[in-house]
Formats: sequence, structure tokens, C-alpha cells
Amino acid sequence: MAPLAGAIPVPITVDTDMSGCARERRQEEIMRIEKLYPMTSARLMVIDVAATLQAAALTLSNPGIGLVVVSEGHGKAAGVLSKSDLIRHLADREPNASVEALMSRNIISCSPADELQATWQVMVENRIQNMPILGADAKPLGVLDIRDALKVLFEQEQLQEHMLANYIAGIGY
Repeated sequence: MAPLAGAIPVPITVDTDMSGCARERRQEEIMRIEKLYPMTSARLMVIDVAATLQAAALTLSNPGIGLVVVSEGHGKAAGVLSKSDLIRHLADREPNASVEALMSRNIISCSPADELQATWQVMVENRIQNMPILGADAKPLGVLDIRDALKVLFEQEQLQEHMLANYIAGIGY
């Protein structure tokens, strides 16, 4: 079938639900990380690689902050330091440890264009609660908390369920 003259193609992806049934989703319905910017930017805390552990602990003591992005001089992410990293340090009682020594250099991150569902799956698979959102040149843009991701995904499913119920009832959507 030929497309209509002047029609704008809408990218469609095929998704499979738990029962293996295929369903179509429009590309614009896919939740991207960038849509959560107000939430994720509020959780962003950046400290310098040369910062003291006391400064890192003070930053991590803020409510809702579970991860700090450690940056080098140019604002590029060099690693991350979580509350768990700091607690492990306290348990090991390493004298003279620094932020640079404690931070995780292997950064598991996402970008603003990434799909929320896929990002949430990466977080679950790697057992991480907070994931840094990095832009061009590894510049920190925000931190995604797994609870926020799950809340948004749940709200999306509730909306789809409501729309389907209305459709079945003949109300439309």
C-alpha cells in the first residue's frame, strides 16, 4: 500500500508483552530520560576528584541524594561515589582514603535520549539504585533514581490500562 500524499510517517516499534503478544507503540509514546529532567536534575550533585571524604559525606547526607558524580577539571565525569561506597570505607577503616580512591571509575550511565524502560532494566540487572545521566563529553546532567523510574513506568501502564478499558467500553480514547 502506497503512503498518502503529504502523510508524515510515524515511527512504530513492535513490543512484546508478558504473554508474548505483539503490540504496537508509537515512537512518541516511548518515555525518554530527557522527559524526567526536572526530577533528575534535582538529584545531581557533583564534587571534584580532589574533594575530601568529609565533603562527599556532607553531600551524600542530603535527603534524596544517594550518588555523587565525581568530576575532573573540565566538568567531565571521572567516576561516581555512592553512599554504599562511603559506608564500605567506614567499615574497612582505610586511613587517608580519598574520593578519588573510593569512587567507582566504571560508570554505568544513560543519556537523555535513552528509553526509560531499557534504562530501568539496566539498573535492575546491575543492582544499582542511582544512575548518572551523562551528556556530550561525559558532562553530568542528572541522576536517575530507580524509584522515580519505576513510578513513571507504573503511571504509564495505568494510563494505558485506563485507555484500553475506555476503548473496550466504547467510550473511546
